Amino acid sequence: MEQALGTLVFYSDFDDFDTWKNALQMHLPGLKVVHASAIDRPEDVHYALVWKPPEGFFQRMPNLRLIINLGAGVDSLVARQDLPKDIPITRITDPNMARMMAGYVLFAVLRHAREIPFFEAAQRRGAWAYRHPRSPEDITVAVLGLGQLGATAAHELQRQGFRTLGWSRSPARIEGVECFAGMEALDGVLGQADIVVLMLPLTPLTKHLFDRQRLAKMRPGAAFVNVARGALVDQAALTDLLRSGHIGAATLDVFEREPLAPGDPLWNMPQVLITPHLASVAIPSTSARQIAENIERIASGQAPAHTIEPARGY
Repeated sequence: MEQALGTLVFYSDFDDFDTWKNALQMHLPGLKVVHASAIDRPEDVHYALVWKPPEGFFQRMPNLRLIINLGAGVDSLVARQDLPKDIPITRITDPNMARMMAGYVLFAVLRHAREIPFFEAAQRRGAWAYRHPRSPEDITVAVLGLGQLGATAAHELQRQGFRTLGWSRSPARIEGVECFAGMEALDGVLGQADIVVLMLPLTPLTKHLFDRQRLAKMRPGAAFVNVARGALVDQAALTDLLRSGHIGAATLDVFEREPLAPGDPLWNMPQVLITPHLASVAIPSTSARQIAENIERIASGQAPAHTIEPARGY
């Protein structure tokens, strides 16, 4: 007989409930999976798999035992005022998410390294405009943030031959990557890079870390890639520095307010590529295994893996 594991409630802005339900029940047939809109007995809910649920969402679930954030970034969850105390929160650490992110970062870096925006502009003018390609070894890329996603991206960039710098708040070691740590090293790393890739978590300490003064530390004409969180950056300052040419180009997947407002000047900048927060997403077919293992751990009285510390923000 299948073990009854209780009920998991699902909430997400994306219409993928059936996919997640099927993936989870493939690993845990005894788990009841319901959409938040169909909860009839909140007291039966033991687990919540969520992405940006409404305020007060958790307060009607007195027997909640685990909150699973539907993604790697937990800033929007830990900033809430309605989180129940002493309920563990986990995030998804799927290797396929890291591979997806590394692929996007590599695409963005190659696009800037090969000066594709220049050729796109030439095409629009109908001009055969040649620029000789630079060798990857002559291009320095700085990856800021060396968690699972950042470390994977940095490793892939150095594998492609780029001189790759890595920066994080605490020391890290990645083969082939020159790693730096601590706030005192950040500006020096920025000043060396032809392409800056932002992959830091959003915490109270990193919000607006990249203000006008810090962005101005970038090498003139360098490219900027943000696949982390929009609130890490002073968007008005970034826009001004793109206008002036101090920042030569940008690939932006995230913004402080999403979706980006229709009239925002970034939309019409030819040197800026905008994508709608899709650099890396949780994949049900592979992420479900990790979620299932944590549910089994909770059911057997063990602590879950991949928990986050709300006070630190990650």
